[in-house]
This record gives sequence, C-alpha cells and structure tokens, in this order.
Amino acid sequence: MARNDIRPVVKLKSTAGTGYTYVTRKNRRNDPDRLHLRKYDPVARRHVVFREER
Repeated sequence: MARNDIRPVVKLKSTAGTGYTYVTRKNRRNDPDRLHLRKYDPVARRHVVFREER
C-alpha cells in the first residue's frame, strides 16, 4: 500500500480571508470528510478556523 493512499497531504486555508495556509497530513480512515481545525493565523494575529482545501 502506498504512503499517500491512507495519509494524503492536505492544505488548510484560513477562513479569515488572509490567504495564510498550513500543510499537514490526515488519516482518510478516521476523517473521510473535510478537515477543519482552529489554529493561529499570524497575519490576522488571532486563532481562526482553518478548513481543508482540495
């Protein structure tokens, strides 16, 4: 089984509209739908929700 089948690389984009992104991996078996995490946005200088972008 290939490495990218189960844990693909995904981009998390800020919902604050700053254009800031994080790059991470996710487990498709545990999180089949789109990921959303609350992380720090240094451009907005606060914690905002980051959503997975395809």
